[in-house]
Amino acid sequence: MNGDIRKFIFKDLQTVEGYIDPPDALVFLALLQAQNTHGLSGGVAEIGVFYGRSYFLYRKVCGDKEKILAIDLFDIDQSGGETVTQYDRFIENGERLGLPVDQDLVICGDSTQLRPTDITEKIGTTRFFSIDGGHMLHHVTSDSVLALDALAPHGIIAFDDTFNPAWPEVTVGVTDFLRERQDELATLCMTKYKTYVCRKEFHDFYCRVIDEAPDLMAFDHIKTDFLGSKAIRLHNPMARRMVYEMMVRSGMRSLSERVYR
Repeated sequence: MNGDIRKFIFKDLQTVEGYIDPPDALVFLALLQAQNTHGLSGGVAEIGVFYGRSYFLYRKVCGDKEKILAIDLFDIDQSGGETVTQYDRFIENGERLGLPVDQDLVICGDSTQLRPTDITEKIGTTRFFSIDGGHMLHHVTSDSVLALDALAPHGIIAFDDTFNPAWPEVTVGVTDFLRERQDELATLCMTKYKTYVCRKEFHDFYCRVIDEAPDLMAFDHIKTDFLGSKAIRLHNPMARRMVYEMMVRSGMRSLSERVYR
């Protein structure tokens, strides 16, 4: 099973324009599968879908029975001299990958205008909520509160671009949100691009998942203190990253998975 999904991550998923890095795709895989194994149910929600790279990973890991909610403005872009909507390309990617989008579980609009019930009425409380929408402070603040209010007790929030210097207000928004909720939330994992958070009572469980996941053994596991939490920072050495990029650009996408074994 994991072998098939790894091939999907390193080959098929890379044909979808987007930003999820292979290390984070493997973290998503480890956490979602652990939830599956332990009966930690709930919907999956994502703010900031773009063309669906993360979304189709959720679909592949969770299967057809899980409800996955896609939230995005789905702006119009120009492609090949013709006006093509981002939404149309999202739908087309799903058809091409054999993972069709449930269009009843798509919200086209501004996430800051949503209420928790807009999410829970569609998919129930969420076991995994990815935030990769607007990168200004008011977006991050609003999306964080929305995610927490829709979160199942065992749910995880994944924040994107947490420490990206190109988006300093994301750093401010996420750290303010977590500092104000230190009694409730704890950071379990950090990568180059994302920060993963859960409620304190599930922190040790999810840390064990990260520590023991076979698909994450390729990375250095570094214990990091962050706002009162003991988080695991997964370090992806530059040399490995460069080899991976060279293989992808050389048309060796199907073999690039071996770099992360």
